[in-house]
Amino acid sequence: MRRILKRHPIPHCIWRSVTRRVSVLRGLDAVQMAHLRELTTWFLDQKSITGARGLEVTPSMRVAVAAQACLLILNLGVEYFDGWVEVILYPGAFRVNHAQTDAIGLVHNEASILSGESWLRGPVILSWDDVERDTYHFHAGHNVVLHEFAHKLDALNGVTNGMPPLRRGMSRGKWAEALSGAYETLCLQVAAGESAFIKPYAATSPAEFFAVLSEYFFTAPDILKNCCPSVHKQLTLFYQQAASR
Repeated sequence: MRRILKRHPIPHCIWRSVTRRVSVLRGLDAVQMAHLRELTTWFLDQKSITGARGLEVTPSMRVAVAAQACLLILNLGVEYFDGWVEVILYPGAFRVNHAQTDAIGLVHNEASILSGESWLRGPVILSWDDVERDTYHFHAGHNVVLHEFAHKLDALNGVTNGMPPLRRGMSRGKWAEALSGAYETLCLQVAAGESAFIKPYAATSPAEFFAVLSEYFFTAPDILKNCCPSVHKQLTLFYQQAASR
């Protein structure tokens, strides 16, 4: 880490101009920001961030993505981002085709328009339009960078199921009880057409539920704490951050 910091430092003018405008970083103190800068420097040395469809990725864009990604591991450690090396930025939302198997076993190709995608053992793919919106304009419960990189934490066990490798001393039973109970409640609300306590998309799967919860933890912790105090407690233990806005 010391070698990386010495050989590939982030120019102060770029770090300052980017991070002072990133809404999700405004609650960090000077010590936390210094550590985040170290992690961001490591990230930019270890992971490639490239543009697709002609998008030119500037140093400021790289810092904006890397700094928000590293907010997740500020008190976890760089090993939580093991197993992959690439971030791909599209200019805007991108189209993907995925094979889906229906109830009788037939396979269909379904097209979707996405703002972000995280492959289990591959890259994180992001729409720069959406990254830029969430980075510089606060939206409670919305941050595509946090969402997609939370999937990378979840995938570290080899499967995305809403159960990332927990910290030493954390209880898997308490984690599962808190998140499973909240997930079941959300699914019932969505199925009944009721107003959900967080984005209905979180009811898609336990993996998406964890990713959306991470968005709320860092961008709208009061909402999460009020509606799901046990979930908020588990995420506080996991991320070891007292997120506040």
